[in-house]
Amino acid sequence: MAFSIRFDNSYAQELTGLYVPWQGQEWPDPQLLVLNEPLAQSLGLDTAALRGAEGVGMLSGHALPDTARPIAQAYAGHQFGGFSAQLGDGRAILLGEVIDPKGARWDIQLKGSGRTPFARGGDGRAVLGPVLREYLVSEAMAALGVPTTRALAACTTGDRVLRQFGLEPGAVLARVASSHLRVGTFQFFAARGESEKLKLLLEYAIARHDPDLTGAEDAALRFLERVGQRQAKLVAQWMGLGFIHGVMNTDNSTISGETIDYGPCAFMDSYDPASVFSSIDQMGRYAYSNQPAIMAWNLARLAEALLPLIDTQEDRAIARASKVIEATEAAYRQDWLNVFAHKLGLDTADAALIDDMHALWQGQEVDFTLFFRALPEALRGDPAPVAALFKSASGLESWLARYRAAFSDPQGAARMLEARNPLYIPRNHLVEAALQAASDHGDMDPFHALLERVQNPYHPVAGMEAFAQPAPQDAPSIVTYCGT
Repeated sequence: MAFSIRFDNSYAQELTGLYVPWQGQEWPDPQLLVLNEPLAQSLGLDTAALRGAEGVGMLSGHALPDTARPIAQAYAGHQFGGFSAQLGDGRAILLGEVIDPKGARWDIQLKGSGRTPFARGGDGRAVLGPVLREYLVSEAMAALGVPTTRALAACTTGDRVLRQFGLEPGAVLARVASSHLRVGTFQFFAARGESEKLKLLLEYAIARHDPDLTGAEDAALRFLERVGQRQAKLVAQWMGLGFIHGVMNTDNSTISGETIDYGPCAFMDSYDPASVFSSIDQMGRYAYSNQPAIMAWNLARLAEALLPLIDTQEDRAIARASKVIEATEAAYRQDWLNVFAHKLGLDTADAALIDDMHALWQGQEVDFTLFFRALPEALRGDPAPVAALFKSASGLESWLARYRAAFSDPQGAARMLEARNPLYIPRNHLVEAALQAASDHGDMDPFHALLERVQNPYHPVAGMEAFAQPAPQDAPSIVTYCGT
C-alpha cells in the first residue's frame, strides 16, 4: 500500500494468550463520514492520506497497512454483577499502537468491524447512531477535561444492520485510547489461575501506565492504588458534570482511568440521583448516585484478580488490598468535594456548603448544568436566575448568603465560575435529534452543529441559545441503547 502508518504492536507481541489475530470484515461501500483532524495531527498521522481511499480502507477495517497486526482482545468481566470468564471484543479489533511525536503510545481500535470469535451470537456490526453518539460524547468529555478515549473517525459501511427499530445504516468507529486494558483483562487470567501470565500482564500494564513502578517492591499493591486513584478522580469528574456512564461493568472499567464505551450514556438535565437512561439497567445498578460505589466495587474485583501477586498468603493479601480499597473510597470523597469546590470557585472544599447544595436540589428538578451557569448572577447580586430553576426556593436564599460570604471579591469569582462550568453539554434531546437526522435522512448538519458547541463548551455564542437549554417539558423521555 502507498498509504502507511507505522504501527507498533507491543500488546500482540507481549501478551500471547490474551487475544486472537483477526481481520475486519470487508464492506460493500465504505465511506469516511467524520475525521477528527486535530486528533489525527496530534498522533502524527497524515490527514490527507486518511481521507484517501486507502485511509478509508484502514479506518473501516478491511484494508490495513502492512505494519498492522489486527487482533480481537480477550477479557473477562462482571456484567451487572454476574461474572463471565470470557467476554472479549466481539465486534472490535485493535489495529496496533502508534507513537505520537511526543513519544506517547496510543491504541487505535475499530468498533463495528465485524464478528470475532468473541461475538457470543452478536453480528459484530455497529450502526450509525451509536457510533456518532460515542463520537459526540467522547469529544465533549475531552473538551471538558475528563480522561477519555477519543474518536478518530466514523465511517459508514454501505450495508444495513438490523436493530431494535429496524434496518439502520452500518458504521465503524475508529477509537484512540492510551490503552484498552480493563479490570476485566486482569480477571481473564485470574479466572484461569494463570499466575505467570497474570504477572506478565501486570508488568505490561505498569510499563504503559505507571513506569515508575517497574521493578518496585509491592508493585501489584501500588498498581492497585494507582488504578484506584485514577478511577476515583474520574468518577468524581463524572459526578461534577451530571454524567451517567450507564454500563459500569468491569470490562468497561479502564486501568488508565479513561472513560470508555459510550453506549447507554447520558448527561442529566434535571438533578435526580436515581437517574438512569440505559434500556438494560432495569434495576438502576448504574444510576448516577451509584457510580461511586460501583467504582469501588470494580476496584475490589481488580484486587481479587491481583491477590496472588500482592502476597503469597491470601489472608494477608486480602487485608492489604482491603486497606487500598478503603483508602480509595476516602480519597473519592475528597476528590468529589474538590470537583464541586472548583465548580463553585472555592479555594478550599467547604463540605457543609457542598452537601447542603445537593440537599437543596432534592426533588426540585433543578437543571444541573444551568444551576452553575446561573450562580455568577447571584454573586453579582441577582439571585433570580438561580431561584427560577427551583420549584420551591425554600432555603436557597440562606444558602446563597453563605456562598457569597465565602468570597472577598464576588465579582471576580463570578467571572471565574463562567470559565469553569460548561454552558454546552451533549443534551439528550439534541443528541437524539442529531443522530436521527444522520441515520434517517443522511443529514449531518445537526451533528456538526452540536459537535462544534460541545467542543467549545464554556463560552456563549450568539444565536446558539437553543444548545444550552433543556428539552421542552413535553419532550419524550430519553432511553439509550448499547447499539455499537
